Amino acid sequence: MKNAPAAEGATGLLHRLGRWSATHAWRIVAAWLVLLVGCGLANARWGGTYADSFSLPGTSTQTGADLLKAHGGSSGTSSPIVVKSGQGPVTDHQASIDSAVKNLQQLPDVTSVSNPLTTPGAISATGAIAQITVTFSSNPAGFDHSYVGKVDHAVAPLRSDHMSVDYGDPLGQLASPKAADLSSEAIGLGVAVLVLLIGFGSVIAAGLPLVTAIVGLAVGLGALGLLAARFSFGEAAPTLAAMMGLGVGIDYALFLSTRYRALLHGGTEPVEAVGRTVATSGRSVLVAAATVAMALAGLYVSGMSFIGTLGAAAGLTVIIAAAASVTLTPALLGLLGRRIDRLHVRTPVAEPTGTNDVWHRWAARVGRSPWLFLVGGLVLLGVLAIPVGSMNLGHIDAGAEPTTNTDRRAYDLISEGFGPGANGPITIVAQLDGQQAADPSQSQALAGTLQRDLAATSGVASVTPPKPTPDHALLVSTVIPKTGPQDDATTDLIHTLQDDTVPHALAGTGATGYVTGPTVAGQTFTDRLVSKLPLIIGVVVAAAFVLLLCVFRSLLVALKAAVLNLFSIAAAWGVVVAVFQWGWGGGLVGMTEKVPIESYVPMMMFAIIFGLSMDYEVFLLARIRETWLHRADNHLAVATGLAATARVITCAALIMTSVFLAFMLSPNVVVKMLALGLGVSVILDATVVRLLLVPATMYLFGRANWWIPSWLDRRLPHLDPEGPGDAGRAEP
Repeated sequence: MKNAPAAEGATGLLHRLGRWSATHAWRIVAAWLVLLVGCGLANARWGGTYADSFSLPGTSTQTGADLLKAHGGSSGTSSPIVVKSGQGPVTDHQASIDSAVKNLQQLPDVTSVSNPLTTPGAISATGAIAQITVTFSSNPAGFDHSYVGKVDHAVAPLRSDHMSVDYGDPLGQLASPKAADLSSEAIGLGVAVLVLLIGFGSVIAAGLPLVTAIVGLAVGLGALGLLAARFSFGEAAPTLAAMMGLGVGIDYALFLSTRYRALLHGGTEPVEAVGRTVATSGRSVLVAAATVAMALAGLYVSGMSFIGTLGAAAGLTVIIAAAASVTLTPALLGLLGRRIDRLHVRTPVAEPTGTNDVWHRWAARVGRSPWLFLVGGLVLLGVLAIPVGSMNLGHIDAGAEPTTNTDRRAYDLISEGFGPGANGPITIVAQLDGQQAADPSQSQALAGTLQRDLAATSGVASVTPPKPTPDHALLVSTVIPKTGPQDDATTDLIHTLQDDTVPHALAGTGATGYVTGPTVAGQTFTDRLVSKLPLIIGVVVAAAFVLLLCVFRSLLVALKAAVLNLFSIAAAWGVVVAVFQWGWGGGLVGMTEKVPIESYVPMMMFAIIFGLSMDYEVFLLARIRETWLHRADNHLAVATGLAATARVITCAALIMTSVFLAFMLSPNVVVKMLALGLGVSVILDATVVRLLLVPATMYLFGRANWWIPSWLDRRLPHLDPEGPGDAGRAEP
């Protein structure tokens, strides 16, 4: 049996950091206040905006889009403005339409505006609905929100003429209500106060983690805003960052304050208690934060910056939360000293003492029938994971938004007037060889063949005649599917066009075909993510395994943690599929219809859940290992670790769950999916995994839990989860 060597001495780095923070508290507080004000003011002055925008380098979809831009077939980003006449056909409103088109043409960042009265196909068959296509120099979803007011003013003649006006995406994204992050954060904080007061009794001890978390979150969001001015971040980035920063910020500070109060209750002098707290629980916080950040960094393995930057946004607030926990929290603890429990609503408690509490009894019960609890827990997770087998990945468009949103109303009007497929037109690009470009007769013949083959393809509602670009280098046609962008039939049509129709129509001609457009780009994005998901899972799991192996010096503990986390992730995926794709209880989360699972949600959920799951794993196993190193009794170690962390992990899980679920107030469907999935995963980790699976497996493995080959132990770096003075003895 091989145990880890003794940790750093009583004057180790983290121990010294804790003591220094406690004795120089006002310096630490002042530094964080400077960061808070500085980041806030800088973000208000120079901060960027957030919009969903991505490229697909190396794909035929991106190549087709690049060719259109290079040869004058397309430039900028187009967005429809949909109008519906309240009285008679739209052609009866020529004066107001002409006036609105003229006004739109004069707006900044507008490169062109099509007049529906002179554009073929822009007026519905009934004559009541029309589309004004506005082309912007860049994606309008990233413009300042004040730009919407300028558009409203430009189309005012239409509304004055008794016509409804709605903005389709991406302009509609800019005009739609933003996520209610402040409301969600307030709910999460309110629940946190109640949980901490009930769980620990101390008013000040309840408030301290909230102060640290809020300061860290504000600094993190300010820093993210400054980064957004330089780099492109998705629309969900600030909300995801807020969810993660607030959740882990409260948890990390809570773990430290709980250990500090336990040391005080045991008679330790306050400054020394702060030092030992940072050296023990502070070290666990850093390991946990590193695991979360590492899992989020694994998203860059996808090779897609859009996904990577979402992970970076969340990782930034997690890292800042950890930094605040090991500096600002000990500073505040140093200022409070023994006064931390002065105000209380009941007798303050920290960690249990003795061996006759409910958690010791629960551990003993699991120890008597470990196979029963292990199988029962795995069966429960397996049942919850069943829906994963029918997971349908796709892109959630405006059709899933609330009907109060302008982009949803525009979507419905386009479906009503032009068919559901008109919300997802597909662009076909044929790149001609030199001879075809120079000979109009060859170009026309090729255009005829291409149009016939496209029109004969199953699932196609209409096809525009292929037209040459101004330099005659390309032929461009638009295909309107019979079904909407989120429909499986549209996905099948895209693949048919890419793999069969277009290559067959151009075979032997020397021309090269490309299938592109926003709907196709979304599907290509999905296909690429699906192909990368196994790689991301493998990289993150392997990295986490190595990290836990270094921390706990155990092959079985590291392997067990990784495998059990995969089970809980699958269960959380299953719940998301059941609610959003199957529609089970969808109305309870504000969904009016079934939707596919957004293509990047499973990948984001995996990285975040895997990292967060390791948080509780690290805190629990650190206390189990602490007792094991002191007593070498596996049953006692499991029971003591479970009891020592039960109250704090339960409270932390309740707080983090409430924070995540509160973000389901967001109108953004992707945020709703992530909020539900993350909330469910925390519940499962804190109950099924922590109370059933972890103790059951550790009882079954016995002393083998802590085995590691001596040659491997010598080669691995030592990242002890618990620090000075405590690695070798159990605390009361």
